[in-house]
Amino acid sequence: MFKSKWFKTVGALALVGVLATSVAVGSVSAGLAKGSKFLGNIIASSVPSNFSPYWNQVTPENSTKWGAVEATRNNMNWSQADIAYNYANSNGFPFKFHTLVWGSQEPGWIGGLSAADQKAEVTQWIQAAGQRYPKAAFVDVVNEPLHAKPSYRNAIGGDGATGWDWVIWSFQQARQAFPNAKLLLNDYGIIGDPNAADQYVQIINILKSRGLIDGIGIQAHYFNMDNVSVSTMNTVLNKLAATGLPIYVSELDMTGDDNTQLQRYQQKFPVLWQHSAVKGVTLWGYNQGQTWVSGSHLVNSNGTERPAMQWLRNYLANNP
Repeated sequence: MFKSKWFKTVGALALVGVLATSVAVGSVSAGLAKGSKFLGNIIASSVPSNFSPYWNQVTPENSTKWGAVEATRNNMNWSQADIAYNYANSNGFPFKFHTLVWGSQEPGWIGGLSAADQKAEVTQWIQAAGQRYPKAAFVDVVNEPLHAKPSYRNAIGGDGATGWDWVIWSFQQARQAFPNAKLLLNDYGIIGDPNAADQYVQIINILKSRGLIDGIGIQAHYFNMDNVSVSTMNTVLNKLAATGLPIYVSELDMTGDDNTQLQRYQQKFPVLWQHSAVKGVTLWGYNQGQTWVSGSHLVNSNGTERPAMQWLRNYLANNP
């Protein structure tokens, strides 16, 4: 989803110190998650001082989106992305590059170029990202293919014979640029809609047959999660798991007053966390005043935890 993301900083947020020991992926000792699955969150322009007590995986909120990096053609600004990447590496947290090819938040100048120049520019962008962040553990290669196709898609293959040739091309380029990363597809509207999940699986299987995809991303934002039923969640997760690929919940949030949000987390988070195909969950913000939608925060501006966070802490302690 498009997210208006440049928030006012609440309080003085400083980079937290580097932990004394590195943390191996799959055996994490920071954050609330202690088992093989990670529980991550986003970093915007600076690292919240309370990040590492809760989370052990990093996704940049905006700073690795093409429009944010290269708002002016041939002038790439990686400064905020570097903050998130360096913090993740210093602490041994998996870093996800989000995202390479997406129809939202693409550079405003790309639409005015010729097809040949568009292809050259997106190729350059993908290669530059791979060179800059060679230790990225994950990459959202294409974001929201069902909802936000890029304006330049015809320049990189269009629909083609498969209906998704532009997606195939994107993953081929990403495989070259990020040879050590797990390549993911990412979209919203999946967890609450089995029909959308079927469409999603069609793209996934096209990529899988070519050895181009390593995992499935599902966003799980509040507009799906707040009211989805547990049975629908399980139906969708099982459809995705049937591909044989791991699932990564990529942008989780749930809203509500304290009691409503608590009930939603109690009912639905375990469905995600306990599914055998789900290998990691990333929330989309947690500090009050720094989330993209009101009511989704888990930590108040005074540092106290909302009931859902208190429950989450206890749940993860008992369900490693």
